[in-house]
Amino acid sequence: MVKLQDPEETLNATFQALADPTRRQILMQLVSGEATVLQLAEPFQMSLPGISKHLKVLEKAGLIEKGKAAQFRPCRLKVEALQEANQWLEQYKRLWEERLDRLDAYLLELQKSKGKN
Repeated sequence: MVKLQDPEETLNATFQALADPTRRQILMQLVSGEATVLQLAEPFQMSLPGISKHLKVLEKAGLIEKGKAAQFRPCRLKVEALQEANQWLEQYKRLWEERLDRLDAYLLELQKSKGKN
């Protein structure tokens, strides 16, 4: 599979892959360990080619990799892409926590000033 080089392209592919609930559910299945395409397809009412399309999107985004065990191609979760997405989200989490802390301090100050009146 072609590895994405540009960090922004990789991040875009990760979020695109995570945008689909079927792909998120596939990733949740892989948290328990590797699984074959047939095992991953079990919970869905979808054709194997349909599941394979989802797996290709996940693989292109670097979220999974396929092994080569005889005729089986077990899939396994790759956490690196998720870690990169989490680092990106953490920036915004810190920003919003700081803003909410400032809002909280402001509201406490308003309460104190109302209590003095």
